[in-house]
Amino acid sequence: MRLSSALLAASLLLGAVPAIAAPYAPPAIQIGQAFKEGGAWVPAGGAVASPADRWWEMFGDPTLSGLEARIESANPSLAAAAARYTEASAALARARGGFWPSIGVGGAAERNRLSAGRPQANNSVTYNDASVGASLSYELDLFGRIRGQSRQARALAEAAGHDLAAVRLGLQMQLAAAYFELRGLDARAELLDVTVEAYQRAFDLTSTRHDGGLASGVEVAQAQSQLSTARAEVEAVAARRAEAEHAVAILIGEVPGVFSLAASSLQPPAPAVPVSLPSAVLERRPDIQAAERRVAAANAAIGVARTAYFPSITLGAAAGFQTSHGELLTTPNRYWALGPLSAAAILFDGGRRRAGVRISQAQYDEAAADYRQTVLTAFGEVEDDLVSARRMAAQITHQTTATEAARRAEEIALDRYRDGAADYVEVVTAQTASLAAQSALIELRTRQLILAADLVRAQGGLTPAADPAP
Repeated sequence: MRLSSALLAASLLLGAVPAIAAPYAPPAIQIGQAFKEGGAWVPAGGAVASPADRWWEMFGDPTLSGLEARIESANPSLAAAAARYTEASAALARARGGFWPSIGVGGAAERNRLSAGRPQANNSVTYNDASVGASLSYELDLFGRIRGQSRQARALAEAAGHDLAAVRLGLQMQLAAAYFELRGLDARAELLDVTVEAYQRAFDLTSTRHDGGLASGVEVAQAQSQLSTARAEVEAVAARRAEAEHAVAILIGEVPGVFSLAASSLQPPAPAVPVSLPSAVLERRPDIQAAERRVAAANAAIGVARTAYFPSITLGAAAGFQTSHGELLTTPNRYWALGPLSAAAILFDGGRRRAGVRISQAQYDEAAADYRQTVLTAFGEVEDDLVSARRMAAQITHQTTATEAARRAEEIALDRYRDGAADYVEVVTAQTASLAAQSALIELRTRQLILAADLVRAQGGLTPAADPAP
């Protein structure tokens, strides 16, 4: 009866004693109402947001969409992040297992012979001993150790889920950047092909004029230098294009040696990316969410460390059948035991428990500082992308004007040279300026596309994605 009363009291305490854990709230971060560099680059509601996991469709490029879809199934880095999430989820399941008793079954059979020379005996005895039964062991979570471990494991599993989302979004952006870089190089290669043809015609014209005594050998050499320099640039662009193609192959899990993309010089205009409020970025960006969950895990770890000051209470029980002869599984051979109800506490440990609490507190402070740094870095990336995109739009406008003027200057210089009104130095200067202006415009358009993709990443996607449930 006394044991039953003790068990009843322990059960009541189990629901009445709170977990010894520090109250938790995410670290406070001061954020503005809007991004400083947002400006009027993207009008509110001026773009239609695609789902967060298919944001690349806003570029309207079927080839890019097809490549992005292959990341999910073939990228090794994403597979590794998924494995880490699975590991964290399994750790949570193991921590939750502490809420349930451990139940075991077993059996044994032996034959024994007792010595005739044992105390208070004058003959030997031989007997059998057979048993089969089950045992139960259950730790009463009176002081919240198991609850704290479960909360910590859950927060870490959620952090791993957000890490997985961050890796996925980062890889998607890297693929888009490599793809746009490749297409920019295709456009540059096409420009160089046209340029080489034009330089070849200019060289032929100069050679003809030289043969007719109308041009000097210096002019022929200058034309040859222009032509050879452009051909050398063709080779350099081809090498860079191959490297970009290899990067795309690796991101989609392909062997670079067997992967290829057909050339296409099309550079569509960069889409207008919707700009979120800072508070939305705080809730949406997966690396921020992962950092916050690690703060929560560190907070739970403080409570777990504090429970070391309190005793651990364990309930045991056993039941089964035992016999030394005859049938085993019969009622007369049944046995059971309830208990022991044991408690163990440390009275002196040389300061180890106190040090454990201090370690947990320091780890919490570190996680909170990392969280603040992650938020600041994220907001800085958004501001950087916004100002770069806004300034780049104006830069492209000016560069387009400069490119058109350089082309006209090149045409005029060639006409003047044909008419004998100018020397070839003027043609070389005009051709160099025209090629540089057109190359700069292609580079700016490439960077603008990459910036649009990076702005999506910096904001954590276009629409919030559901958190993976552990």
